[in-house]
Amino acid sequence: MTALVPTRDVASGPLGGDPRRRPALPASAAIAIAVLVGAGVLSLVVGARAVPPTALWDAGHPLRPVVEARLERTVLGLAVGAALGLAGALMQGLTRNPLADPGILGVNAGATFAMVVAMSTLGLSATGELLAPAFLGAALAAALVHAIASLGRDGATPMKLAITGAALTAGLTSWTTGLLLADRKTVETFRYWQVGTIAGRGFDVLLAGLPFLLVGALLALTGARLLNTLALGEDLARGLGRRTTRDRLVIALAIVLLAGTATALAGPIAFVGLVVPHVVRGLVGPDHARVLPFSMLAGAALVVLADTAGRVVLPPSEVQVGIMAAAVGVPAFMVLIRRAGSSL
Repeated sequence: MTALVPTRDVASGPLGGDPRRRPALPASAAIAIAVLVGAGVLSLVVGARAVPPTALWDAGHPLRPVVEARLERTVLGLAVGAALGLAGALMQGLTRNPLADPGILGVNAGATFAMVVAMSTLGLSATGELLAPAFLGAALAAALVHAIASLGRDGATPMKLAITGAALTAGLTSWTTGLLLADRKTVETFRYWQVGTIAGRGFDVLLAGLPFLLVGALLALTGARLLNTLALGEDLARGLGRRTTRDRLVIALAIVLLAGTATALAGPIAFVGLVVPHVVRGLVGPDHARVLPFSMLAGAALVVLADTAGRVVLPPSEVQVGIMAAAVGVPAFMVLIRRAGSSL
């Protein structure tokens, strides 16, 4: 039996591209892998101090310690970017909303607020300890946005979801700032997460969140068929034998695990999950069996490239990856709003 592929993916509209101009799947895969490898290499050799390529394989090179230090942040960036790209593709497929993104719909803000509350009231500071509050905050924020947006005659339309998510993000951000201003000790603990960064974190930080990222990715990749079926419409999905409520809960769990863990590891990094799925659908089409894995690759490359650019844009200082991602994401967000037009 062939996989179900939506004939028109609601979330693919603004940047979906002309299907006749899409490269073949092997070519798209080659492009994505080449960009990812290139991003990783650039992350290792580019920075405040340039590193020659020979240092990558010469263990005795004087700049080898610099490569090893950058390797940790590069691997973390790949993991966080893959999680955010995948979470964004899941959210856009689940809500059929081209503006869905963990940062825009309040998921990242919910995770961040819950982490700050845990730091302030429970004295938590280790990444492993902050994962549970991050999951809880992300889940509650996502549920609250959907519940509020569902009020009214038209239900949870894409525009209502985006507006509600933006409002909740603004509110949670102000509450987070208020807690930080009232507790200097929490500020010292949280300042590394505040703007989104992958600098200064070792493999131990990634290992704390890796099991949750793997479970979230597994749920997501096995849910491609669920998203394809849900894209056909609620009634048709039920007619095909799907338990749509259960399917949505599985996808929502994957989103919470991916977005919550990414926020706990690197702080709030917005717009990656917004931009990446649109670009990917332009390359491979609306089939989620292709969109999801390609979103992982593209998200990983985007975060690492943003981090690399942040090291050289204002030398000798670094611009955090969360700021660099926003510099790319805000213009893309405006383009999506303009091109989506009446479809929102």
